[in-house]
Amino acid sequence: MTAPFDDRDGKIWMDGELVEWRDAKVHVLTHALHYASAVFEGERCYDGKVFKTREHAQRLIDSGRALDMELPWTVDEIVRAKDDTLRANGFENAYVRCIAWRGSGPDMGVAAKNNPVRMAVCTWEWGSYYGDAKWQGAKLDIAKWKRPSPETVPSHAKAAGLYMICTMSKHAAEAKGCSDAMMYDYRGYVAEATGANIFFVKDGEVHTPLADCFLNGLTRQTVIGLLKDKGVTVHERHIRPEEIDGFQECWLTGSAAEITPVAQIGDWHFQVGHMAREVSDAYEKLVRS
Repeated sequence: MTAPFDDRDGKIWMDGELVEWRDAKVHVLTHALHYASAVFEGERCYDGKVFKTREHAQRLIDSGRALDMELPWTVDEIVRAKDDTLRANGFENAYVRCIAWRGSGPDMGVAAKNNPVRMAVCTWEWGSYYGDAKWQGAKLDIAKWKRPSPETVPSHAKAAGLYMICTMSKHAAEAKGCSDAMMYDYRGYVAEATGANIFFVKDGEVHTPLADCFLNGLTRQTVIGLLKDKGVTVHERHIRPEEIDGFQECWLTGSAAEITPVAQIGDWHFQVGHMAREVSDAYEKLVRS
């Protein structure tokens, strides 16, 4: 059984210092706990190098600004904090989680301008996000919750509060024996999985939902670049549910998910085909280059 995340050996970077893992605590009146005023990044370190570390650090800062929360750290300082945390824990291949949040302070209502912005960096060894599905193909449920309109939430921020419907959707999927759930957007178009972007293949061309109301993942952007470099046509567009039946392959992308083929979404089935495997191999080679 995996040890609970609050009871492990190791070091966590908090507000500029490396502290013992079990001592990395916050107060119960932390603003983020009550109002979800937090942003985060999920990253992977391969052979001692965090993939796209500066891009992730910049997105953390940008997400904070989207929530009217200015982070008091620069890209260089965040990158250094990640490197220090990995080194302190002796990891060469690991998952990295950076999180910034409004802490406890004089404000304890909706407004929190007077509360400090805090940050932590944690890292742990983590294998395949979807387990054996990475090779066999994941099975996805279809979520009842939809990704919201960008007029209602800062949908392009990697903000903690945006993931609550993802948690509920994944719980429902797991109860049905699925690895994850595919979500539609507020208009009814295909959007993404609960924590990963989605791609489809038809007749040698790739189709992926236009990221106009959900996070345009860094892994998503990387995969699109890899495909185009190989001369594959990539269509970023709105995809209607009735089109899914015509796709031959499907895969998910994300820092945690990496490249995971999909074998089934609801009643739709896909082959774990050569394009998904080629993209996965190219991605693996890139992140370890």
